[in-house]
Amino acid sequence: MDRYLSYVEMGKRVQKLHEHYEIDSDSFYEIADHVLKKGVPSAEKIMLAFQQLLQKVNDEISQMEKVMDVKPSCQMGCAFCCYFPIIINRMEGKLIQQAIERMDEERKNQLLKHLKNYFGQYGKKLKELTSLDFENDERFKQKYIARQVPCPLLDPVTNTCLAYEVRPIPCRTYLNYTHPSVCSENFMPKETISYEFLYDDYMGALNELIQQMYEEGDTAFIDYPEDAFAYDYLPVWLEQWVGR
Repeated sequence: MDRYLSYVEMGKRVQKLHEHYEIDSDSFYEIADHVLKKGVPSAEKIMLAFQQLLQKVNDEISQMEKVMDVKPSCQMGCAFCCYFPIIINRMEGKLIQQAIERMDEERKNQLLKHLKNYFGQYGKKLKELTSLDFENDERFKQKYIARQVPCPLLDPVTNTCLAYEVRPIPCRTYLNYTHPSVCSENFMPKETISYEFLYDDYMGALNELIQQMYEEGDTAFIDYPEDAFAYDYLPVWLEQWVGR
């Protein structure tokens, strides 16, 4: 990109998107239907759907970027947004945990060691931060970010995600197309774009898959429906897992 877009220019691109793009919601549910028909164990079905639906979110974002004619100014090693509070449900937490368990031994062991060190270092601060009421406190994001506690999956040396391919929806849908400095100068810059509205179709399709499996009597490692409706901070779910 020869020059970065201004806030006003980015606003015009977003308006263009509203006028010329419609999310292909059906394709999310088609993924779930297709996976359901596969003759593989239940745990494999769930993980396959999870991976394919995450990729579908990526694909939708790419299509929207084409319509707006934009490219992210985010770069590897830029981790300003990795200090945001990430809220996911317990089902998503278990899916991330399963993905980590399926990594090669060396990578998995390094990640688990990192997580144990992380919770040892930040445990006290996290107890305070994860007590913030994310449902009713309108300023919980500002309060959380102000403490500058990194995501448990952030590598502090390389400033990269240790589980990038299965990073949660809030992480993969938050992008900047303006000058990178807006993220370094502001905790919550107005210039950034969030595609988090894609969560509804992503989770809707995933929920439909698990619900069908529940009716058939086998949801593998998912406790349905409880896991789908219990929301909390990402560090809470990961700490519970690592502490077992």
